[in-house]
Amino acid sequence: MSLSFLSSAPHVRFLPFSALSITRRHVGSANPHVSIPTNRAAFPPSHILLLCSGSTSFWPIRVSLTPQRVRVRAEVRYLLQDAGATAAVLAGAYSLVLGFDSLTKRKLIQQNLSRKLVHILSGLLFMIAWPIFSTSTEARYFASLVPLVNCLRLVVNGLSFAKDEGLVQSVTREGNPEELLRGPLFYVLMLILSAVVFWRQSPIGVISLSMMCGGDGVADIIGRRFGSMKIFYNPKKSWAGSISMFVFGFLVSVGMLYFYSILGYFQLDWIETVQRVAFVSLVATVVESLPITEVVDDNISVPLVSMVAAYLSFGD
Repeated sequence: MSLSFLSSAPHVRFLPFSALSITRRHVGSANPHVSIPTNRAAFPPSHILLLCSGSTSFWPIRVSLTPQRVRVRAEVRYLLQDAGATAAVLAGAYSLVLGFDSLTKRKLIQQNLSRKLVHILSGLLFMIAWPIFSTSTEARYFASLVPLVNCLRLVVNGLSFAKDEGLVQSVTREGNPEELLRGPLFYVLMLILSAVVFWRQSPIGVISLSMMCGGDGVADIIGRRFGSMKIFYNPKKSWAGSISMFVFGFLVSVGMLYFYSILGYFQLDWIETVQRVAFVSLVATVVESLPITEVVDDNISVPLVSMVAAYLSFGD
């Protein structure tokens, strides 16, 4: 409501609600018939009090919030949204591990398959949940709290300060707690790195996590089942696993980019995007097939190389 037409009238006074006590002393005492509101809750700070000469009442009029108050309200809203999103994603991550642990204990699924499904789904669901966080600059840090909490769980259990059999059985190969300090720990560190550095502003983080979760995760499942034909330079890897690494890394990456483009985060030329993702997938597949696992874990080499290749492809 515009009050400019009243501001020049000599018989009109605008009083902020904070000046009510002064008004009571200087105006109310002089004119005991003036009705002064005493319920501060009835008039929020976004109101002023309008007093006209000859009138015996104050009239509250709503005015626009100041930019500072608008900013404060927005920050509070973002804080509540990000805190709620963090709690929801953290609960989902814990439920995922707990669910697969339950399936493993009931012998409805093998431990190796359970471990790889957790590997695939946890990272992808983490990425899919990014849009529920706010648009504030701090949103990425709230999101990174989810893998950070899991990182602390891995360290505490890997160093045997605590014992969580469900966690150990769900994410390790041989059920040894010390394994938590290798592949699983590197995995959550890559989730943190991608969220903090790239977030939703760049395809680089989305592609690198898609290669680590979708490509590398599916490669292990397919390789164990159909990997009779080994690669000549690495007998621990198979052609079936490497081909599935390329195909699923490519498909998951394109799918995630399409998901974010629909939401308006990316604007991509899809012909060039498909070519660039194919290049990144090829580079990641070659690195994953190399006999360097004893030196560098796949959960480090695959996402880092994918980041570099994606940066060279999408960095412009």
